[in-house]
Amino acid sequence: MTTEQSSHKNSFSSEWLWRAVLPIALVVLLLGFAAVDRSVLSPANLLNIAQQTSYLALFAMAQTVVILTRGFDLALGPAVSMVSVGTALAMAGATATGHDPSIVVLAGLGTGFGLGIACGLFNGVVIALLGVSPFVATLGSYNIAIGVATTLSAGRPVQGVPKLFSQLFYGGSIFGIPAAIIITLAIGLALHLMLSRTVFGRSLYIIGTNPRAAAVAGLPVKRILVATYVLCSTLAALGAIMMTARTGSGEPNLGGSLSLQAIAGAVVGGTSLAGGRGGVGTAVLGALFVTILSNGMNLTRIDGYIQMVVLGAIVIIGVLLDRLRLERRR
Repeated sequence: MTTEQSSHKNSFSSEWLWRAVLPIALVVLLLGFAAVDRSVLSPANLLNIAQQTSYLALFAMAQTVVILTRGFDLALGPAVSMVSVGTALAMAGATATGHDPSIVVLAGLGTGFGLGIACGLFNGVVIALLGVSPFVATLGSYNIAIGVATTLSAGRPVQGVPKLFSQLFYGGSIFGIPAAIIITLAIGLALHLMLSRTVFGRSLYIIGTNPRAAAVAGLPVKRILVATYVLCSTLAALGAIMMTARTGSGEPNLGGSLSLQAIAGAVVGGTSLAGGRGGVGTAVLGALFVTILSNGMNLTRIDGYIQMVVLGAIVIIGVLLDRLRLERRR
C-alpha cells in the first residue's frame, strides 16, 4: 500500500469515527439519564422527546442553511415570538368578524409566513446588500422582533386560536404519528433534496467554502444570501406556527432561548461555523442531542439556570471539536 493510499484510508477511518461520536453520545446520554430516572425510557417520554425534537430540528435546519454560508441568525428566537403573536392576532381578528374557520386559519398562516419572510428579507438585505456582519444585523433584528412581539401583544398571551388550527398543526396524526413529526420529516426531506440536488443548494456550500471563488465563478452571491436568510426565517415561521398550535395562543415569549438552542443543535450535529459543511442529517442529530439533554435534565430536576450553563458549554465544545476536526483534515 502506497503512502497516499494509507493516508486516504486513515482519513476515511477518521471521518467515520467523527460521524460515529454523536450517535454513541446520544445512546450514552439516554442510558445515563435512564439510570437516574427510569421514566426517561418510558414510551410516553420517548414520544415527547420525538415531538420536542421535531420543533427544534426545524429551527436547527433553519440555522444550518445560513451557517453553511458563514452566517447565523441570532434573531430566530424573537422572530418565533413575533410570528406566534401575529398569527394569533390575525386569527382572533378573523374569528371576531365571523369568518369561516378555514378562512381564519388561512389568515393566520398568511400573516405568520408574511412576518417570517419580512424578517428574513430584512436580515438578508442588511447583510448581503449593505455589508453588515451577520452578528450585528441579526442582533439588531433580535431587538426589533422582541419589540414588535411585545407591542402587538401588550406583553400578554393572545387568545383566539381556533381548534381547527391546533388540530392541523398539533393534535392531528397519520397512522399514529403526530402532525409535528410528519411536518418536520417532510420539510427535512425537501430541504435535503434542495441542498444536495439543486444549484441553489450547492451554491450555499460553495459560498461557505470560499465566497470570493463563488463570486469569480459567476454565482450571484448577494441574491443567494438574501434568499438564504428568507429561507431561514420561513422555516422558523413554520416552527413558530406549529408551536402556537401546541400552546393554543400567541406567546410573546415563545422564542425564549431558541436562537441558542438552534445554533447548538446545528453545531453539535456537525455543521461548521466556518461554513461549507453540514446538512439536514447533522441538524436533526444535533437537535435530538439537545432535546434529550434538556429532557433528561428536566426529569432529574436540574435547575433551569444550570441547564443554560450546560447548553452554553455544549455550544463551545461543539465549536472546539469542529476546529479540531478541521485541523486534522489539514
